Amino acid sequence: MEGNARRWLSKVRAARGPRRCVVAALLLVHAGLLGWGAARHSPTVNELGHLCAGLYSLQVGRFELYRVNPPLVRMIASFPVAVFCSPKTEWRAFQRNPDARLEMSVGTDFANRNGPAALAYVTIARWACIPLSVLGACICYRWAGELYGSAAGVMALTMWCFSPNILAHGQLITSDMGATSFGIVAAYAYWRWLKEPRGRTAAVAGLALGLAALTKTTWVVLFGLWPLLWLASVAAEGTLFRVASWRRRAGQLGAILLLGVGTLNLGYGFRGSFERLGQFRFTSDTLIGPGSLETLHSDVRNRFVGTWMEYLPVPVPADYVLGIDAQMHDFEMGGPSYLRGEWKLRGWWYYYLYALAVKVPLGTWVLVLLALLADALWFRRLSAFNDRLILIVFPSILLALVSSQTGFSHHLRYVLPVLPFMFIWTSQIALAATREHGKTACVAGAALLWSVGSSLAVYPHSLSYFNELAGGPSGGHAHLLNSNIDWGQDLLFLKQWLDRHPEARPLRLAFHGGFDPRIVGIDYVLPEVSPDCTLGDRPDRVDEYGPRPGWYAASLNMIYEPGKRYAYLSRFEPVATAGYSIRIYYITRSAANRQRREFGLPEL
Repeated sequence: MEGNARRWLSKVRAARGPRRCVVAALLLVHAGLLGWGAARHSPTVNELGHLCAGLYSLQVGRFELYRVNPPLVRMIASFPVAVFCSPKTEWRAFQRNPDARLEMSVGTDFANRNGPAALAYVTIARWACIPLSVLGACICYRWAGELYGSAAGVMALTMWCFSPNILAHGQLITSDMGATSFGIVAAYAYWRWLKEPRGRTAAVAGLALGLAALTKTTWVVLFGLWPLLWLASVAAEGTLFRVASWRRRAGQLGAILLLGVGTLNLGYGFRGSFERLGQFRFTSDTLIGPGSLETLHSDVRNRFVGTWMEYLPVPVPADYVLGIDAQMHDFEMGGPSYLRGEWKLRGWWYYYLYALAVKVPLGTWVLVLLALLADALWFRRLSAFNDRLILIVFPSILLALVSSQTGFSHHLRYVLPVLPFMFIWTSQIALAATREHGKTACVAGAALLWSVGSSLAVYPHSLSYFNELAGGPSGGHAHLLNSNIDWGQDLLFLKQWLDRHPEARPLRLAFHGGFDPRIVGIDYVLPEVSPDCTLGDRPDRVDEYGPRPGWYAASLNMIYEPGKRYAYLSRFEPVATAGYSIRIYYITRSAANRQRREFGLPEL
C-alpha cells in the first residue's frame, strides 16, 4: 500500500512540470489573441465613451460621466493613456450638464479632436485590460482543479482561453470583461470562505466583493445574495439553530460585507458617500414613486422624501446610486429589440437563453450535456452542497435577474459573467479520463477540439461569432443584431479593402459606430434612404430615394434597423464583406432600376 502511494505521488510530481508548461502556453496564447485582436479592430460604439470617462475621472477626480458603470475598468484602461500619452480632452460641455447621458457625444468629440491618434489610444487602453481576462482564466483553472483535478483545470482554462465571447470582450475596454473576471474571483473567494471560514479568507472575500461591485452595478446583488447563500449553506449543514456553531461565521460574513462596502467607497475616493437618501434626485419611476405629473416634474423626484427613510445615510457613493437609477430608467423606457428577424418595442424574457444557444460553440454545449450525464451517473457524490450552491445557483440567479429586465433586449454581454461558472462546472467531465470511461473521454476531447476550432475559424472576428447551428457569423444577423454581431468593430477592415480596391469610389457608406469614418481615411457620402423609411429624414422629392448605381458599404445594424432607412440594400447580393459586420455592394444600373420599379420609383 505504501509503495502504491509513493508511485502515485511520484507520477503527480512528474506531471506537474509539463502541466505548468501547458497552462503557461494557454495563457500566453490567450493574451496574444487578445492583443492582436485589440490592434486590428476599430473602436466599438461604447469604447470611446468608456475611455473618456476614465480620463475624466483621472484628470478631474469625478465619476458622473458614464455613471451607469462603476469606474474601475475604465480607469485601468485609461491609466496608460493619461500617463504616457497626451490626449486632447475638453470637459466643459459635459460639466455644464453633468446629469445628462453625454458619454457618447463626449466620445465622438474626443475622436474629432484627436483624429487617428484616438484609435491608437483605444488600442493602448485595450492592452491595459488584457490582464483582467488572464485573471479570470487563472481562477477558472484553479477552481476547477481544486474541485475536479488538474485535468479539469486545464479543460476549464482551455474553454475560457478560446471562448469566442471571452475573446470578443476581453480585447475591449468596456466593463463586461472586468465584471466577468472579478465576478468569478469574488465567487471563488466566497466559496473558499464557506469551506474555510477564517479571517484571511474572509478578508479576501470582502476585498473581492468590493472589486466586483466596482466593475458593474449588476454585482450589487451580491450584498444581498451572499447572506442568503450562507443561510442555505448553514441550513444544509443542519446547524441553522445551533447559535454557537455559526455565530463566528456570521460575524465574519458581516465583516465581508463591510469590507466590500468599504472597498466600493474607496474606489470612488469616498466621493458622495453616506449622503442622505432624501437628497437624491432620481430619474427612474421606481425610485421617483407614484405621484401627479406636477410632482414628477418638480425638484423632489424621490419617493423617500417625507418618509422616515429620508434621513437614512446611503453607505455607497452617490454616483453609484445614481448609476443604478439611470440603468433602471433605461429599462423602464424600453427600446426597440430584435430577435430572429422580429422587431418589437420591448424585449423577451428568453432572449439571453436564446443568445447563449446560438453564440456559444456547439462543442461547448456537447461538453455541457456530457457533464450533466456525468454528474447524474458518476460524480454526484464528488460535489459538495456548497460547490453546487455557488456554481449552479449563483449564475442561475444572475441569469434570471438579467432576463427579468425586459425593457429592451440587446446584448449577450450582459450575461457574460455566467460563462466561467459554466466552464468550471462542465470541466468535471475531465474526471472521465481518470475513471476509465474511455468513450466519454474521447467524445469530450473531440468536443473540446471542436469548440476551440470553431472559435479560431472566426478569429479575429470573435464579436460576430455564431455557432454552426445558427449558420455561423454569416447567418448571425438572422438571429441577433447590436453588439452580438455589429458594434462598429470592422471599420479598419473596410479601410483595408478600399485600399486594395481603389475603383470602389465614390462610396456610399452607412456605418454603425461612435465616430466619423473619415478619421481613418474613408471618404464617403450617406446612401439615399429607402422609400419605405419610417424615420423623419425622408426626402421631399421622389427622385432622391435609393437605390442608385454605384458602390455601397453598410453595417448590418444599419441595413436591418427598424426605421428601414437602408433596407433596400438587403435586396442585393454583397460582392464582399469587411469582417462579418459590414457588407460591400456594387449595384449596377439595371439592378438599381429593377428594384426602383418594384418600389414604384422612376428609373435612372
